[in-house]
Amino acid sequence: MSQNNKLLLMIDDDQELCSLMSEYLSLEGFVLECCHDGISGLQKAYDSKYSLILLDVMMPGLNGFEVLKALGGKHKTPVLMLTAKGDNADRISGLELGADDYLAKPFQHQELLARINAILRRINIVKNNQETPKELSINHVILKQATREVYCHQQLIELTGTEYQILALLMAQASSIVSKQTISEQVLQRKLSPFDRSIDMHVSNIRRKLLPLSPSDKLKTVRGAGYIFLCGDNK
Repeated sequence: MSQNNKLLLMIDDDQELCSLMSEYLSLEGFVLECCHDGISGLQKAYDSKYSLILLDVMMPGLNGFEVLKALGGKHKTPVLMLTAKGDNADRISGLELGADDYLAKPFQHQELLARINAILRRINIVKNNQETPKELSINHVILKQATREVYCHQQLIELTGTEYQILALLMAQASSIVSKQTISEQVLQRKLSPFDRSIDMHVSNIRRKLLPLSPSDKLKTVRGAGYIFLCGDNK
């Protein structure tokens, strides 16, 4: 893992937790910068130097959802939300606003490390795939791997990193069913957990961003099986 992947930002008002995580992650070669309120955290989050943002939900000033809203859902730095244990509403809200993944508090240090490494691995996979620039053009959607840009009917679509990777996978296998398990393993870099709605929410976000510019839905949900990106009349 390159040194560019080692700088992380944690936005959490639990100063003791931040201190513990900073010490623990430093043993794994990471540098963790911490902010203890949403306002100062947002200012740092705009900086593209970070490889990953760890974002708590409940904070003074601005909460985690408000920070995500301010980022506008088009940030390039992946965001791992830290939610209350068992609070599915927080998890769904975070994903709808553009978070890449979530982890419930309290969590094991090892689980946090595993999530961080999984996100950074998939970023590296995408970067490696960009060494040979490719372009996918299917059903009036153009995906440019060299720049990670997506256009629908010639209009630029702003996707988060995870949304882009899911769309790229679905387009690469257009007209074929791609299971949630496959998406979870290849994009989120983990096995699909029971009752995990992360994939559903990311696909829903992609669909919501494409539909205003398209006369038809390009993503079909196959109940119990997965998703299909439809080829339509543009081969």
